Amino acid sequence: MTDISVIIPAYREEKIIGAVVEKVRQVLEKTGQSFEIIVVNDGSDDATAREAEKAGAHVISHPYNIGNGAAIKTGIRHAQGKILVMMDGDGQHNPEDIPRLLDATQTYDMVVGARTRNSKATFQRKLANCFYNGIASYVCARKIQDLTSGFRAIKGNIAREMLPLLPNTFSYPTTITLAVVRSGYSLTYVPIQTSWRTGKSKIRPLTDGTRFLLIIFKIATLYSPMKLFLPISVMTFLAGFGYGLYRVLILDTRYGPTSAMLMTVSVLIFLIGLVSEQIAQLRFDRSDRN
Repeated sequence: MTDISVIIPAYREEKIIGAVVEKVRQVLEKTGQSFEIIVVNDGSDDATAREAEKAGAHVISHPYNIGNGAAIKTGIRHAQGKILVMMDGDGQHNPEDIPRLLDATQTYDMVVGARTRNSKATFQRKLANCFYNGIASYVCARKIQDLTSGFRAIKGNIAREMLPLLPNTFSYPTTITLAVVRSGYSLTYVPIQTSWRTGKSKIRPLTDGTRFLLIIFKIATLYSPMKLFLPISVMTFLAGFGYGLYRVLILDTRYGPTSAMLMTVSVLIFLIGLVSEQIAQLRFDRSDRN
C-alpha cells in the first residue's frame, strides 16, 4: 500500500495546476515515503487534465462538472494511501506545509491546516469563517479553528468510512470535520498561511454560505441532536411562560391558550430531541460492533 495519497480537485485550473503538482512532487520526494498524486479533473473544458498529466499526476476526469466535494470523493475512492492529503488546485495552499500535516497524523486521526490572520482572503470570507467556526464549536463542544479549510490530512480508513456523508459541493470540509469530531476521532490544527488563488473563485458566497449552515445543522442532528433541540425547547417554553405571566400580571387577564400551546410544544420538541439522541446512539453502537 502507498504511504501517502495527495488528492487535488481541479476545475479550470490550467494556468496553475502543473506548478502545484510539480511542487507537491518535489516536497513528497524529500519525505522518503511512497506517494501518489491524484488530480480529479471535475469536468474542466480547458487544458487542466493535460497540464496535470504533464506534471506527473494521475488524472481522473469527470465527464462534466459535478462539484468540489464529488471530486474529493472520487479521489478517496481511487486513493491507495494510508494517509490522504487533500488540498486545492488553485495555488492557495503551500505544498511545503504538507510534511507538517503528515507529522501530526502520527498522533491524530485528522489534521487540518488552519488559516492564520495573515492568510490572503477577502474580509467577507474571513468574517463568514469566524461565524461558521463559532457554530461548529458549539455543536462539537470543542474549539473548531477552521471549519472550511480544504487543506487537510486524514487517515485513509477514516476518510473511506466518512465517504457516504460527504456532499458533492464545496461544503465537504464542513461535513468531514464535524463527522470526525462527533464520531470520537482525534483532530488537531496546524497553522498555515494561504496565498491569493489563481483565477476566479468557484465559491458563491450566498448560495454556498447557506449550504454550509444547512450542512452544520444536518450533521448536528445526525451526531448531537440535543444541541439543537434543547435550546429551541427551552426558548419556546420561556416564550410561552413569559407571555403567560405578562397577560396575568400586566394585562390582568387569563393565562391564555397561546401560552399553554407554546409550553406544550416545547415539551414535544424536547421529547423529539431525546428520541433523536437515542437513535443516534444506537447508530454509533452498531458502527462499533461492525
